[in-house]
Amino acid sequence: MSIEIKTVNTAKCGMDYFSFGSGKKTLVIIPGLSVRSVMLSAELIAKDYELFSKDYTVYVFDRRNALPPRYTVREAAEDTAAAMRALGLNNVCLFGTSQGGMISLLIAAGFKGLVSKLALGSACAKVTRTGITCIGRWIDLAKSGNGRELYLDFGEKIYPREVFENYKKAFAMLGESLTDEELERFIILASGTEDFSAVEAIPAIECPVLALCAEDDAVLGREAGEELISAFSGKSGFSHYTYDGYGHAAFDTAPGYKQRLFDFFA
Repeated sequence: MSIEIKTVNTAKCGMDYFSFGSGKKTLVIIPGLSVRSVMLSAELIAKDYELFSKDYTVYVFDRRNALPPRYTVREAAEDTAAAMRALGLNNVCLFGTSQGGMISLLIAAGFKGLVSKLALGSACAKVTRTGITCIGRWIDLAKSGNGRELYLDFGEKIYPREVFENYKKAFAMLGESLTDEELERFIILASGTEDFSAVEAIPAIECPVLALCAEDDAVLGREAGEELISAFSGKSGFSHYTYDGYGHAAFDTAPGYKQRLFDFFA
């Protein structure tokens, strides 16, 4: 499968994205924080979400291309919403993972008519103490120019032990080839998470919401899922499920995860 990377331009910025599938319904995926652009993994992502390709046209967005020195999750949400509108998207099914879930929360809360259903994978209502510590270490490694250790620590934190060990050498090799520009971009994006909170915005979310949490989340901690569930407690149309044994990246590693998403959106 050959995926074309495109750029959508808004009044404020340009943002890369790709799309696949031929369905009448629209699914938008906002991935989490990554050391390298997810656009480099377009074919793999399309294959991973092949279940959706018949019924949905799927859009996957990167962060904006030219980053300011400081770039918050709220600014990322505003830019992504603008990119979606520039493409004529509305009433979409929205799935955000990790930092992408934080962005998705603010989009669903702040942009009426844009989101019909919202699914959150390993996200949080506000950044946890565990998250601040973990992401802070990644920022320090990136600032020191130690791409190898950054990639290794990133992989170890997001994946279960057996998955990390299987790909440990590949992570190390990828880290050694990181450019200064990639490290600088990662620092800006990671730093934008430090003061994130959507607690006050959540009451404005009116669409059905599914929270998929991770009991063994080494990035944000198990408390991230607990606090997210608590923030939505009693809200109509809210459901949740917690995975255990698949790590922060349960959205990549847990069997049946995509089917659960498909069933919710359907």
